[in-house]
Amino acid sequence: MSQAKEERTIAQNKKAYHEYFVLETYEAGIELFGTEVKSIRQGKVNLKDAWCSVNGGELFVNGMHISPYEHGNIFNRDPLRVKKLLMHKKEIIRLRSEVKQKGLTLIPLSIYFKKGKAKVKVGLCKGKKIYDKRAVEARREADRQIERTLKEK
Repeated sequence: MSQAKEERTIAQNKKAYHEYFVLETYEAGIELFGTEVKSIRQGKVNLKDAWCSVNGGELFVNGMHISPYEHGNIFNRDPLRVKKLLMHKKEIIRLRSEVKQKGLTLIPLSIYFKKGKAKVKVGLCKGKKIYDKRAVEARREADRQIERTLKEK
């Protein structure tokens, strides 16, 4: 089976790439209910203000908004409920120590389906300063200008 059919991206957190340097990425499963999965398949998920936390040796995603499924009735859940992420215990312990010692943060970068299962790409991130954001924007603009001049010639 081709890679395009195996992995289908539903939503990306573009704000995270603007606000943070992504140092490492991890793949985690997510614990969802049926109507939430149906809503995600329709693309009604927002990762803009989401972040991850480690509590009691478990990894959770906070602030991820999954809109209620329109055909679901009493089975719809709270759109902003805290959702559990599924990772190996050793990975969670390592991430917790990285977050506590180095002052890094865990941000969900994207949500996608892989072989029929919902997955979340979690990034270990370091916050950007204002001058870092300006430097990235200046570099991006310079690359665009170079592309334009090469295209003209």
